[in-house]
Amino acid sequence: MKKKFKLQDLDCANCAAKMEEAIKKLPGVTDASVSFMTQKMTIEADVEQFDDLMQKVVQVCAKVEPDCKILL
Repeated sequence: MKKKFKLQDLDCANCAAKMEEAIKKLPGVTDASVSFMTQKMTIEADVEQFDDLMQKVVQVCAKVEPDCKILL
């Protein structure tokens, strides 16, 4: 399953790269991309695990960029 999310208050491209790298390391994530330019994030993961994974994604993103919000 692949879903796109809008990001709010992502401040720099370096933070976007760090978020993307950390998300890709989460078990169950097939692919991920975070774009600073478009302020969007795409997550590809197993359907059964998607909701649980999104909670972990939110936590990972908050560690890298505390001001950034994922509009679910």
